[in-house]
Amino acid sequence: MKIVSLGEIVVEIMATEINQPLSETGLFSGPFPSGAPAIFIDQVAKLGVDCSIISAVGKDGFGDINLKRLLKDGVDIAGISVLEDEVTGSAFVTYQSNGDRDFIFNIRKAACGQLSLNNANLAVLDDCTHLHIMGSSLINQNIVDLCLTAIDIVKSNQGKVSFDPNIRKELLNENMKASLTKILANTDIYMPSEAEVTVLSSCDNDAAAIKEYFTHYNVSEVVLKQGSKGATVFTPNSMTEISAFLVDEVDPTGAGDCFGGAYIACRVKGMSIEESLSIAAQCGARSVTFKGPMEGTSTREELLQFFQ
Repeated sequence: MKIVSLGEIVVEIMATEINQPLSETGLFSGPFPSGAPAIFIDQVAKLGVDCSIISAVGKDGFGDINLKRLLKDGVDIAGISVLEDEVTGSAFVTYQSNGDRDFIFNIRKAACGQLSLNNANLAVLDDCTHLHIMGSSLINQNIVDLCLTAIDIVKSNQGKVSFDPNIRKELLNENMKASLTKILANTDIYMPSEAEVTVLSSCDNDAAAIKEYFTHYNVSEVVLKQGSKGATVFTPNSMTEISAFLVDEVDPTGAGDCFGGAYIACRVKGMSIEESLSIAAQCGARSVTFKGPMEGTSTREELLQFFQ
């Protein structure tokens, strides 16, 4: 078994004060290794599953910090192209007192934004049994084409696909929505947040949308991420819920990616929905107690120590 994710690798640079505007001079901390597909695959590796990521970084310090971190945690980095003429992507983030976050992304013009069929290492898909796609990665047609090609390769080898729409207000447009729908049509496990349930459905209520994903798109599981309320997994014949674990939140960035990576890793390992959901919820909860988006990825031993 082998899980592969595809998409952006960036560094995250974080405002140190609450309500600090990105339009004014202020203090920031970082750089932290980041990028939703990178956090996801780092969590997969921490749970001991063979994994890789198809992405691109520049030949610079921001690329190095990501490569070293992923390699240290057990990710096969052979799928990461190092583009000498590009710079590694970045995300600047500030936190509001109401819990909202504002971002400034350098992704489209960065190395990961130049990822395409011409420079991606698709050889890591040869033994891939599960491909994970995130909507935040579908920023141009070249990457959409790459994702669809990767899906075809994995599906032709009887592999499965999971899809986290990961829709950010700063990146969503009609072209992206059409691309997301194409990915959904090839999805086995769909992983929306509570705010995203109906975005790709023709229905305007959650229950009808979830039913449509089963009947129209042939999705086998809908994993609904509900933040502080927990999570729920729907299948055509069942519903499994878990409450969120109560922890002191330091930084919520990356929690959904840790949850998703843990859930898919556990399901690929053959665990039940109930056990997979429990471990995923623990990983998501522990992750928010660390500052930095990838700093809270967890091994099973770290989970046991944390929740003891």
